[in-house]
Amino acid sequence: MAGSGGSLSRSGLRGREVELDELRTLIASVPHTGSGALALVQGEAGIGKTTLLAEAVARACEAGFSVGLGKADELHHIVPLSSLAACVLHGDQPLLSGDAFADLARHHDQRIWLVERLAEAIEARADSVPVLIALDDVHWADQLSRFALKQLPARLRTSPVLWILTARQEPAGPAEEIVAAATEELPTVTVPLGPLSGAAIGQLAGDTLGAAADERVRDLLDGAGGNPFLAVEMLTGLRNDGASAEPVPSGLVLGVRARLRSLGPETLRFLRLGAVLGRRFGFHDAALLCGQPSTTLIPALEEAVRAGILDDDGDQLVFRHDLLRQAVYVDIPPSARKVLHREAADHLVSAGHRPIDAVSHILRGAQPGDEEAVTLLRRAADDVLPVTPGLAADLMTRALELVPPARPQGFVVGEQAIVCLTRAGRNREALSTGDRLLARRPPMEVFSRLQAALGGTLWNMDLADELRRRTETALAVGGAAPEVGARLAALRALALSRGHDLDAAREAGETALRAAITVGDRNAHVLALFGLGEIALNAGENAIALERFTALSAVDPAYSPEEIVAYQHMDDFNTGERLLLQAADNAGSFRQAMLLWAQAQQHLGLGRLDDAEADFVTMERLEDDVQIPVQQVNARVIRSRIALLRGDRDAARQHLAAAQKRLAAKPNPGNTAAVRFLEAVIAEDDGDIGLAVDKIRQVQEEGPFMRWRLLRTWVDSAIRTALSGADRQLAEDLAAQAEAHAERNPAVPTATGIAAQALGLVKNDLAMLERATALLGTSPRPLVRAAAHADLGQALLAAGRKPQAVAALTRAHATLAESGAHAAAARVQQVLDGAQAGGHRAATKQRPVQGWEALTASEKKVARLIAEGHTNRSAADFLVVSPHTVNTHLTSVFRKLSVNSRVQLANVVVALRDH
Repeated sequence: MAGSGGSLSRSGLRGREVELDELRTLIASVPHTGSGALALVQGEAGIGKTTLLAEAVARACEAGFSVGLGKADELHHIVPLSSLAACVLHGDQPLLSGDAFADLARHHDQRIWLVERLAEAIEARADSVPVLIALDDVHWADQLSRFALKQLPARLRTSPVLWILTARQEPAGPAEEIVAAATEELPTVTVPLGPLSGAAIGQLAGDTLGAAADERVRDLLDGAGGNPFLAVEMLTGLRNDGASAEPVPSGLVLGVRARLRSLGPETLRFLRLGAVLGRRFGFHDAALLCGQPSTTLIPALEEAVRAGILDDDGDQLVFRHDLLRQAVYVDIPPSARKVLHREAADHLVSAGHRPIDAVSHILRGAQPGDEEAVTLLRRAADDVLPVTPGLAADLMTRALELVPPARPQGFVVGEQAIVCLTRAGRNREALSTGDRLLARRPPMEVFSRLQAALGGTLWNMDLADELRRRTETALAVGGAAPEVGARLAALRALALSRGHDLDAAREAGETALRAAITVGDRNAHVLALFGLGEIALNAGENAIALERFTALSAVDPAYSPEEIVAYQHMDDFNTGERLLLQAADNAGSFRQAMLLWAQAQQHLGLGRLDDAEADFVTMERLEDDVQIPVQQVNARVIRSRIALLRGDRDAARQHLAAAQKRLAAKPNPGNTAAVRFLEAVIAEDDGDIGLAVDKIRQVQEEGPFMRWRLLRTWVDSAIRTALSGADRQLAEDLAAQAEAHAERNPAVPTATGIAAQALGLVKNDLAMLERATALLGTSPRPLVRAAAHADLGQALLAAGRKPQAVAALTRAHATLAESGAHAAAARVQQVLDGAQAGGHRAATKQRPVQGWEALTASEKKVARLIAEGHTNRSAADFLVVSPHTVNTHLTSVFRKLSVNSRVQLANVVVALRDH
């Protein structure tokens, strides 16, 4: 806020006493509670945000905080993580060393993984001292920093971490998004800075001029509109130039032109070129742009510093305020700015900067036909695609605009644009881009490449028939390069996996795999194996699916989650657990949300309902974070069934509504079948058996190939519904399906046992139900075993074999209760009560909603570990789960115990231990 005069650390806060007290209170609360908080300081340019932030940082340092302070930059907002980098790398004790940060940035391949590593670094520091992360001008933060800032405050809410951000007031801008993401998770405060009062402006005048302002000065200051920076600049101009200072046109910083007029021509030129480079720029870069040796510009630098326009921090030159830079920048004619930005891009690249560092200048200075600019944008897009696919898509969209339509280069650039747009989840835009390029009637080889590039787009959009049509057309046209032909063949097989002729799909997949291996194309190899895995799953051939997905994860470890789930389908949960452990050690190599899906399926299969629920919740949040929904419909269907097993009917219906909403956005056959089945389950729970039967019949008729995937372990439930609705034909169809599935998977106890159970239910065959429980004796799935024992128990009662019935029902009850399926256990208990007729009744204890006993077993483990001083990472390592899952558990613990910090949690745990 200061001009060229001395420090205004106190006078710069004139009129901000209330706002400073609000921040001071927040600073004091964080170490006291041991939990996080966030403050946003908002106001127009020059209103005093930076000065208030600097004072807050000083107060936090005095209070013993470890501080990370950074500032986002208008011209550097393209560079991924550049804004947060300053926060974690600067200060007396940086949160990360430069080498550690460089390694992090170099090896990251997923946004979620990167954010988690940053969270661990901050959490580790907060374990010994409260932490302040302060970021100025967050409205200019790069996309990856903004993404991280929307995750980190909530992720670290249980640690003493204070976030203070400043931003200009922008409706629905980045700052508002960050605050909205944190609001329900931790205390948030917005501190608006309005215009200063006349009295405060008068005090500023006295501080700057060394005397009280006279009437003439007060009249002049009215033009500042209560903006302290403009007022100080006007006062500085008066002090330097006396009565000669003249107001300048509205929209420019008052007094700046007067100050610039006193500077030499070389200094003015140096400042203008520096303003093109940004608020912070390197002296050497400015010299290159000036076209002069650095030594000849030292006098210009010294004069700019003396005039109060620039600061020299030893590493870079910095305009003292954004408005100062803008005042210098707007005096450059617009046409000259474009040329200078374009030259700046060339100089930065030739000086060894990364392409992404030059992109801001390319976007401002490139003209259509600029091939060098297109090349730079393409290189930059490649660099940022793994962590900011949205930015990569923006860069490639701009690159495509710079290529004149008649040039063949447009097809190459367009292909890359399609890939980036698809990775960013902007599938409709990718398809539109591809179709525009195809409308230009490209050569056959290019036609094939574009159709292959659109393959992932169409698959993401669930347009399997269109994918098949396009790939078959491209293959029929011919002219494709061998590797492109192999990809097209693999994509065709993948599309056929959603059809009814799975034999033809399998043959196509095998052919595609041979072609991929022959040409040595990794992309084609991955696509072919993935397609063959999908085909095997849809055919109910679990062993073959495992073989395909094991081969796939060997080629691309990112597909390890599919391999893990394939082992689960084979009842091999031990191998699944081992692979999950390996994945936890190499989390950066996998798709985090899919890995959580595999972990949730592991817990679900082993009857750990609470842990499965936590993983599904976390998985859905991560998919929301990256805006790429894959398993959200299925997760909600499963969570609804878990809720019914627990007895939470309201939650079950909420999950159904969420699943239906997500189905509308992704209506593929699998999602449709899953939601229809859930609608049947809810309808039966509501007592509408007719509707329930109709929904199950829809599943059977509309998506027969999905039956193998959907009803593996739920077919018994569907059969009971069909029998309740007196639809014997449907029940028999379901039983035949279970038998066919068992024939395909004779080595899977769950498959053979459920087939016997299904047949026993349909035929009311007691011997077959007994065989089912025997076969399921080696199944690792407790809920499946419990259901079979419950069916057997009721059949034994009907046969008059009460002792054996009570034994079977008691076993079912115990298993269900141990898994947390309290409502299901209660239903079995009712049957037991009738069987025992006044005998001893085993209690089914319902879990309360608040207090220590409301916590699940996993939540209690997490609570004890955190109370002992563990971080989320160390607790996750101890429990062999994801840190994301620990955070989900911990959030639930805080809610159920009504605590807001780790300190309060530790007190609760200690008190329980003492009693």
